[in-house]
Amino acid sequence: MSKNALTSLLGIDSPIIQAPMAGVSTPALAAAVSNAGGLGSLGVGAMNADGARKVIRETRELTGKPFNINVFCHAPAQANAAIERAWTDWLVPLFAQYGATPPEKLSEIYTSFVVDEAMLKVFVEEKPAVVSFHFGLPSKDYIDALRGAGIKLIASATNLREAEHVAAAGMDAIVAQGIEAGGHRGVFDPQGDDDNLGIFALTRLFARKFDVPVIAAGGIMDGAGIAAALALGAQAAQLGTAFVPCVETSIDAGYRRAILSDAAQRTTFTAAISGRAARSLVNKFTELGQSAQAPAIPAYPVTYDAGKSLHAAAKAKGEFGYGAQWAGQAAALARELPAAELMARLQAELQDSIADLRKYESR
Repeated sequence: MSKNALTSLLGIDSPIIQAPMAGVSTPALAAAVSNAGGLGSLGVGAMNADGARKVIRETRELTGKPFNINVFCHAPAQANAAIERAWTDWLVPLFAQYGATPPEKLSEIYTSFVVDEAMLKVFVEEKPAVVSFHFGLPSKDYIDALRGAGIKLIASATNLREAEHVAAAGMDAIVAQGIEAGGHRGVFDPQGDDDNLGIFALTRLFARKFDVPVIAAGGIMDGAGIAAALALGAQAAQLGTAFVPCVETSIDAGYRRAILSDAAQRTTFTAAISGRAARSLVNKFTELGQSAQAPAIPAYPVTYDAGKSLHAAAKAKGEFGYGAQWAGQAAALARELPAAELMARLQAELQDSIADLRKYESR
C-alpha cells in the first residue's frame, strides 16, 4: 500500500497502529506489530520511570523499527478521605467473600505524566520514535523537551474542542477516539459533558476541519474497518481490542476466555474499576458499578487501588470477573493469533476491501 503523509512521517509501512493498552501490551507485542510494518505501542502510564525505561529497551532489543510510548495526562487526583473510606467500607462484604479486606487507605497508584519529570527525563534520554498522550496534554515545556529530542507526538481527542487544543499544541497527529473504543474514554475533563461521538462522525469532522493527520480509533477489528476509516479521511487506524487476544499480550486466562466467548457481545461503560469511565466487557465489576446502593466513586486513579486489590483477591479464588476487561463494541470479532499473523490478515483484508471498492466504483 502506498504511504501517506502520516506513515511517511512516522517511518512505518502500514496505516495500522496498535493501541497502547497499558497492562496488556508488551514489548513482544509492540515489536511484532512494528516488525510487520505497523506502529507497535506500549502503554507506560501505569509504570514509573524505571519501568518505562526497561520496556523501551526490551522493545528495542526486538525491533529496529519505530514504536510508540503512551502516557496519561490526567489532572493529578485530589484525595478525599471521606469518599474513599465510604467506597472501601462498601466493598468490605465483597472482599470478605474472597477471604480478603480492602486496602486500609487508598493511594494514587501511579503518577500523571503532567507532573512526572522523571518520566520526561527517560523519554528525552531514550528517544522513542513516538510518544502519545491520553486524557489531555502536558505542558508546553514538556512538549518542547520531547520535540527537542526528535520525538514525534500524538494525542487523542473525543470532540472538536479537544482536537482544537491538540492541533494548537502542534501535535503530529490526532487520534479520533470514537465512543465505540474499548478502555478509558480520553475526555480531557471527566466532569464535563461527553459528546459521545462515534468514530465515523468524529473522523470525518477532524479530517475536514484540521490539517493535522487523523488516526481513527474505536471499534475497528478488521481490514474492512480500516478501509472505512481511510475512506473517511483518516491516514491510519488504531486498533486495540483486535490485539488483546494476541498470544504476546499479558492478559490473564479469565480475560482471554471472556473476550473469545459470547461475553464479547456485550460491553458497557463503568467508572467503578478505576474512577474514570472506561468501556469493558460486562462482568461482575461493571454490574457492581451499576448498583443503586453504590456510594460516590473516588477520583481516578485512586479507585484503581481498590479495584486492583479486589481483582487480585477474587482471582486467587478462581474468580476472574473483577478484572479490567477493557474491550470495544466490536469485541466479538476478536481473533486469537500471533500479532504478526494478525497484522498479515489485517493488511490482506484491507487490500481486499480497497479492491472491492474500486470494483464498485468502476461499475
